[in-house]
Amino acid sequence: MDKLLALDLKMVEEFVGKAHSDLGRVVQLLDREQALINAAWDWGGGDWETALGAASHMGRKDIANYLIEKGARIDLFAAAMLGKLEIVKSVLMVYPQARNVPGPHGIPLIAHAEIGGDDAKVVFDFLRSFK
Repeated sequence: MDKLLALDLKMVEEFVGKAHSDLGRVVQLLDREQALINAAWDWGGGDWETALGAASHMGRKDIANYLIEKGARIDLFAAAMLGKLEIVKSVLMVYPQARNVPGPHGIPLIAHAEIGGDDAKVVFDFLRSFK
């Protein structure tokens, strides 16, 4: 097996940072280095964030969908923002405490659904009523 090389940290930081708002640059960086797709950046104090996490809490469905299509590991926060009610329900039925686990930057799950707008309203309503 070939030895894996660490990703360039500046590239990881830029990739995650740009995933908050710049689809064009995300595409450029991912074209240059496919291994970025699931890379995570620690903003400090264990505040780890992936590009998908960044797109998710910013409501950037275009970036989130692009990343998932390219192989990003979908998570509960992305599912909530994208309005994927069945995914959110399935996870919370098995792990109800996940409702209160903070996402990147401490942003709660319900805030991800809220920023998803009309497409995620069913998830937002479900999370508001979920006990």
